[in-house]
Amino acid sequence: MGALASSLNHAITVLFWLSVAGLSAGLARRAALWRAGRDASVSWLGLLAIPKRYFVDLHHVVARDPYIARTHVATAGGAIAAMALVAVNYGLMLYASALDKAIGLFALVMLAGVLFVWHRRRTPPARLSRGAWMRLPWMLAAFALGLLALGLLPLQLMSGLCALVTVLLLGLGAWTLTVGAARGGPMKHALAGLLHLAFHPRQERFKQDFTHDGKGTPVTALKPLKLEQGELGVGKPVEFRWNQLLGFDACVQCGKCEAACPAFAAGQPLNPKKLIQDMVTGMAGGSDADFAGSPYPGIPLGKHQGRPLDAIVPGLVSPETLWSCTTCRACVQECPMLIEHVDAIVDMRRHQALQFGEVPGKGPEVLANLRETGSAGGFDLGVRYNWAIDLGVRQIVPGQAVDVLLMVGEGGFDMRYQRSLRALVKVLQAADVDFAVLGSLETDTGDVARRLGDEATFQGMAQHMIAQLSAFTFKRIVTADPHVMHCLRNEYPAFGGRYEVFHHTTFMAALVSSGKIKPRVEPAPGSDQRFTYHDPCYLGRYNGEIEAPRELLKMLGLPLHEMERNGMRGRCCGGGGGAPLTDIPGKQRIPDIRIHDARAVRADTVVVACPNCTAMLEGVVGPRPEVRDIAELLAAALEN
Repeated sequence: MGALASSLNHAITVLFWLSVAGLSAGLARRAALWRAGRDASVSWLGLLAIPKRYFVDLHHVVARDPYIARTHVATAGGAIAAMALVAVNYGLMLYASALDKAIGLFALVMLAGVLFVWHRRRTPPARLSRGAWMRLPWMLAAFALGLLALGLLPLQLMSGLCALVTVLLLGLGAWTLTVGAARGGPMKHALAGLLHLAFHPRQERFKQDFTHDGKGTPVTALKPLKLEQGELGVGKPVEFRWNQLLGFDACVQCGKCEAACPAFAAGQPLNPKKLIQDMVTGMAGGSDADFAGSPYPGIPLGKHQGRPLDAIVPGLVSPETLWSCTTCRACVQECPMLIEHVDAIVDMRRHQALQFGEVPGKGPEVLANLRETGSAGGFDLGVRYNWAIDLGVRQIVPGQAVDVLLMVGEGGFDMRYQRSLRALVKVLQAADVDFAVLGSLETDTGDVARRLGDEATFQGMAQHMIAQLSAFTFKRIVTADPHVMHCLRNEYPAFGGRYEVFHHTTFMAALVSSGKIKPRVEPAPGSDQRFTYHDPCYLGRYNGEIEAPRELLKMLGLPLHEMERNGMRGRCCGGGGGAPLTDIPGKQRIPDIRIHDARAVRADTVVVACPNCTAMLEGVVGPRPEVRDIAELLAAALEN
């Protein structure tokens, strides 16, 4: 029996070091693929931050699904602890029986987690990938059983056959975690995922809690292109930064991005999960024929292939896929691996727009208007504030300081949204706010140009706007347009423009709570009406503001009936990212889906806080709830 125990111990030691060698070789193989990308500035100190980012930041997102959170804690936690003990006991050749028992206990925890994985895979949700992922529970179970036998099966009960089976089970699990991962198997995320957390393209994501509950301001600004150095976006897989390629490899194909994507739900040819896997395919070389998840709607598998040095469009990804995205960041919000899908899409759009001028639909016309007139619609800037002539709104002048600079964006040219803007002005006047407007000097911020990939037009407009604003003295900017707010607050600082910018919902809520205005609330207000609030993507996910609009509605005494998708997880209206301009067809329209959400809670009124949302939701044909901006509701309460 002593000889058998000694042989088993030495066999496990050999297997352990073979696994370490395999893991090192696998990591080197994947790293060679990542390093083919462009240089990226990273800090090696990020490696020290992995435990915090894994156990806090990543699990902060995973915890939104309690079933998966418990499953992951048990499976990954048990496996990591057991393997760490194997490294100590067998890697260092201690062969302590007490450590064996601890290995067995953690193997039991892992096996319990694997049972949860197996149960989920019995009837998997449509968003989950199949194929090799369906075999994963069995491979993990084999590894857990091998660890369990190693740790808890008394040596006196061990036969030669039993010892051999134990080694084979451990070997099968070790192969899955090493060679299988190196070849692109499901467990490659265990290699790439931790390194992705260390060298994430957006290190700012880990500096504060902005990932849920709307606390803090998300770091969502796009990185500027160095146009003077010839940066024109991403046209080939190797033109992504190397840590972006690493991030693509971290994908676990859970499909939470797929389930959240408004374009996918509408039947447009976009699936964020497949897009990321297509980038992995292009990075390693191959075809999408073996993809085991949902295809892009309307595009069968096997139609695309790519290699690191080949053009992404149209060989690997159809242009319609890139232009279907609304840039709403719902995919990013849901991703448990913290992958930045939208950054990748905009990088590829930039190449199409800057290198080839390939922007579909009305995009080229709008971009030309922006360059030639400073307005997306080609309007005369002098008429932007015609709706306010009778309201006595003053225009800011050099040398005269004001408290608030009001900027209305493209909504000032829309006859419907002018009603909302008039309501906002009446609220500001009722509160005796010292405010002024830019008048004919207000040009577009360039938001839609940047989302459409025309970084050159955006940067030119940003620099022009910053120069205009520098001529005036004001304390803060207020706007009813979340896209304007996002540009001024988050994207202009990279070009030297730093301003204190408030959305009108935040500003109005502060006016009411401070007592500067006192809206009249009738007894049992709105008792016969049902209200729901639609969160603008660029206010919620891009800027973390989901509470102020709800607080304001509460102060108005309006009964709020939340849609299933709300707050940071709210469904997009379809109006962002230039999507209404590219107008990629699908099976239905995104705003129709959102109005269906409102009907599901029997809402009579959908409260909005964005000109794009107003236009998209009011454009739904047929019976629907009334759409009203929150400023209109507050102004009405003041008139009462």
